[in-house]
Amino acid sequence: MNKRYMLPADADEVKRSELNHRMIQFLLAGANYVGPVKNIISVNSAKSDILDMGTGGGNWAMDIADEFEGRVEVIGVDLAPVQPRDVPANCTFELCDLDQYDIPYPDGCFDVVHARCMHHGIKNYPRFLLEVSRMLCPGGIFIIIEPDTDPIINGEFWTDIWRSGRETRVPGWVALWRLYHICLQGKGIDLAAPKRLRNMLQKTGGFAKVVTQQADAPIGFWPQDDTQLTIGQQSWMQNDLLLPGTLPLLLSTSGQPREKVIDMVKAAQHDLYHSRDKLATRFHVVHARKVYPKV
Repeated sequence: MNKRYMLPADADEVKRSELNHRMIQFLLAGANYVGPVKNIISVNSAKSDILDMGTGGGNWAMDIADEFEGRVEVIGVDLAPVQPRDVPANCTFELCDLDQYDIPYPDGCFDVVHARCMHHGIKNYPRFLLEVSRMLCPGGIFIIIEPDTDPIINGEFWTDIWRSGRETRVPGWVALWRLYHICLQGKGIDLAAPKRLRNMLQKTGGFAKVVTQQADAPIGFWPQDDTQLTIGQQSWMQNDLLLPGTLPLLLSTSGQPREKVIDMVKAAQHDLYHSRDKLATRFHVVHARKVYPKV
């Protein structure tokens, strides 16, 4: 069990991590990154150094190591040791707590830093971004992809629906994510961090050329478009694994009886399996360049 992030460090979590990686690839039209990554790597006479923060099952790190074989060295870091042993020669994995003041890598040592789905485990997100800025070399690129904490129902954020007093046809889904919000807030997590990435990056003073995009990932089998349907299927499978994976956090933080929490997860699963509404998740996709020092 990953006690810091309250997610299981088991086979299901590794599978969910891979599903999430493949789903984001489809969201990015088959790419593993946004921004001028190829240009940054191509101008380096030596090998480029890449850091994958919160690497999970290591899928992104291994894909990048394969794509730029012979031109990059990739380090994937995570708190849980769930990465495979059979990896490309230019890819290594290390254990590291990323929610700390001094992440143990030197200043300016990476050309590319990549992170995704981090905010649920980072209590001080501005400080985290300052650490990223410190570790990036001038001109290097930071890529961050964060899911919004507000699931979407029929094109609207569920928090807007709930505040308006309207009903949905997925009450179990809404109730579970509302409790999840409460638990994250109880851990000191900034729920608005994904929406505020541009502002927070600019406030560090260490980044320029901040580019933000949004991509909505359907959940389930309702899309008519083939690509969106594939994303929906992967997202559905990922959420099917995620729902029981939330139990440790909900049980330890919500103050609710165990039986009630288990029933809430089951109700959310029922809504996932038999949804009559169109469910989705919004991803905030951001990249920025490390500024050059003033002379």
